[in-house]
Amino acid sequence: MPQFFQNKRLMIVLAAIILLVALLGYSLRSNRNLSIPEQFIKDTVSLTEKVFNKPAQLIAGLFNNMADLKDTYDENQVLKSKLDKYVELSVREKALEKENKELKDTMGIKKSLSDYDTFQATVTIRDPDKWQQIITIDKGSISGIEKEMAVITSKGLIGKVKNVSKFSSTVQLLSSSDRTNRISAKIQQKDTVFGLIEGYDVEKQALLFKRIPSNAKVKKGQTVVTSGLGGVFPANLVIGKVEEVVPDEHGLTQTAYIKPQADFNDINHVLAVKRSIDQPQKGE
Repeated sequence: MPQFFQNKRLMIVLAAIILLVALLGYSLRSNRNLSIPEQFIKDTVSLTEKVFNKPAQLIAGLFNNMADLKDTYDENQVLKSKLDKYVELSVREKALEKENKELKDTMGIKKSLSDYDTFQATVTIRDPDKWQQIITIDKGSISGIEKEMAVITSKGLIGKVKNVSKFSSTVQLLSSSDRTNRISAKIQQKDTVFGLIEGYDVEKQALLFKRIPSNAKVKKGQTVVTSGLGGVFPANLVIGKVEEVVPDEHGLTQTAYIKPQADFNDINHVLAVKRSIDQPQKGE
């Protein structure tokens, strides 16, 4: 017998290959029934697939949902940022509109005060502890501001210049409690009524127009303006309107409560007013 067939190991390998090929051909037959081991393996694989496929799908879906949630959060942050920016721009727009209107109103007053020199200024400091007392403006002596000049807004008189430095000035408001804070005033009517703006009623938020003659007929709603009799202020700067009139404790004079024409709580742009050189020096 040839040596090839005497090699037992080679014979075993050859027989195994022939058996494997035979089994493979048998397994590929489509019309045969599955053997018990094949059925067992197929059922096991199918069951395992069902057991692990569902959780795998859930986990995959969870990660997808988390990714979508993160994308939604990022998008929401971007939209929120844009909304905050819009609100900020809207507030700034309203502030600029208000400032523009005030400046236009102030420039309009300039035309009506052609007999006087006027100096536009902006409020830079207002101390909350002295809210009704003083404000600081951004113009000083280098810009022509002088002590005792009248200071007005687009609506009416608010006070006078108290102190002046080179680049800023302090304005004493009409609502200041300083006893020396007096302004000569009058009521516009056929028979002019004179008196002094002297003091401020915090509770009623009204100026006190004192020393009105007891026989003077003063009515609610009448306009009070500067008289021009003090030597500094121009005449006819609007102060406010009469709200109430009461006699003093001795009955010799009357006191009127005046509602200021200007809003003392909202002062941003002002004009400092100075008499022109050829203006008769009759006073506040």
